[in-house]
Amino acid sequence: MSACRALRRHRSRRRTTVLAAGAAFAALTLSACGSGNTSGGGGQTQFVQGSGGVDVVKDKAGRQSAPDLSGKSLDGKDLDVAKDHKGKIVVLNVWGSWCAPCRAEAKNLVAVANDYKAKGVEFVGLNTRDPDPAPALAFEKEFKVPYPSLYDSSGKLLLRFPKGSLNPQAIPSTVFIDRDGRIAARAIKPLGEDELREALDPLVAEK
Repeated sequence: MSACRALRRHRSRRRTTVLAAGAAFAALTLSACGSGNTSGGGGQTQFVQGSGGVDVVKDKAGRQSAPDLSGKSLDGKDLDVAKDHKGKIVVLNVWGSWCAPCRAEAKNLVAVANDYKAKGVEFVGLNTRDPDPAPALAFEKEFKVPYPSLYDSSGKLLLRFPKGSLNPQAIPSTVFIDRDGRIAARAIKPLGEDELREALDPLVAEK
């Protein structure tokens, strides 16, 4: 085999490897301000595919545990969702300051967070793809967000959601975690106040 031919084959293999790596990375990357696949991947999750991109696991025994969601908040403080909000219902909203639908739903999240705090519901944001926290902090100030947000610019926390769970697959997404730390519902679209209340009321009523 000539040296030139061998070099061409080497370059071809290298190009194939790079393309494969890029495809794998893209498969793990959330779509920006768009819908994802509502199937939540493979696995044994027993969820009801609701209308408008809201999926619910009604059977408590069929819910999967939420992953470790801990790290630094936008203002640099330690935040551990499971530890800090043990025994509470948690609404985890995935957002970015650059995302127009996130801005559209912000006032709804704030209103329901204030209304449901006395009912044992805590809201937590998960800010992603903001390379600098300053725009995200400005977003929180503008909308008077009363709850903290984990700062996850690279999306590493999002990849902790188990395969087959109702994992966030779009920005914005909202995940509802029950009092036992299990994923009860997921929305892969911006939510209105009524939709948030409809998702939360059954969880609040659970014993």
